[in-house]
Amino acid sequence: MSASQKLGNTTFHGLDAVRLTLPDGSTAVISAFGAQALSWVPAGGGERLYLSPQANFGGSVPIRGGVPVIFPQFSERGPLPKHGFARTATWTLEEWREQPEAEEGGFACAVYSLTADDASRALWPHDFRAELTVALTRDRLDIELEVENPGSEPLEFTGGLHTYLRVKEVENVTLTGLHGSRRQLPGSQETKVETGPELMVDDEVDQVYLDVPRPLLLKDGRQALAIASEGFPDVVVWNPWEHRCASLKDMPANGFRHMLCVEAVAVGEPVVVAPGASWWGRQTLVTLDA
Repeated sequence: MSASQKLGNTTFHGLDAVRLTLPDGSTAVISAFGAQALSWVPAGGGERLYLSPQANFGGSVPIRGGVPVIFPQFSERGPLPKHGFARTATWTLEEWREQPEAEEGGFACAVYSLTADDASRALWPHDFRAELTVALTRDRLDIELEVENPGSEPLEFTGGLHTYLRVKEVENVTLTGLHGSRRQLPGSQETKVETGPELMVDDEVDQVYLDVPRPLLLKDGRQALAIASEGFPDVVVWNPWEHRCASLKDMPANGFRHMLCVEAVAVGEPVVVAPGASWWGRQTLVTLDA
């Protein structure tokens, strides 16, 4: 029986999707469009990813929320469309596994792949194979991006996981763990060492932190989320705040109050993958009691 038959080809807002479910009630939903995690509900808890109620699910523009995959270009730091093309490509479901008998409440994962084709080569003339794995366990979500270089020349890219986290009220949350990293000044290559013990959001923020040395902790009232990454050396923190949010047609006017993007990225230095080699980066989210 194929993965798609076993899953029953569920849909999410009309898009082909996989719904992972564990015996303890944990769930995650991943869309084939963009290989994008759109929902994560830990056991006994509420939704932890922010998905805009005005997001466009037409399959031609990026979905506002969840965890978009940014590849092979971060933001507008290069000649490609903003954030590259992976988030608006339809990925192939390669594997689905569910092990309800696994320790600590079970395990489930879905694996998607994306390879170079005529459309990608028209924008970025390189061969590649990308694989996105979403793994669900009790109180934990792991998202891993692997990029293989089947070509004969080095493959160079920037990118990451543009994670939208749902919060009750963004002005009341704190993010710790950025102390000691280098903060890139907006519109400049200059950096400044972050000396603050914690980050609070009370205005628009779009900040790149380079070489973040430790895991992060997001506190939101009685809830807390540990955020760790491997392979991705940098972190982006983003919230559009009131005025920028009002200009986004796929966000409600008050949407900024209920989200904070904490992104695992590689932007300070491009990733370089040698011919025949591969690279991977992972972001791990774990729910905690604050």
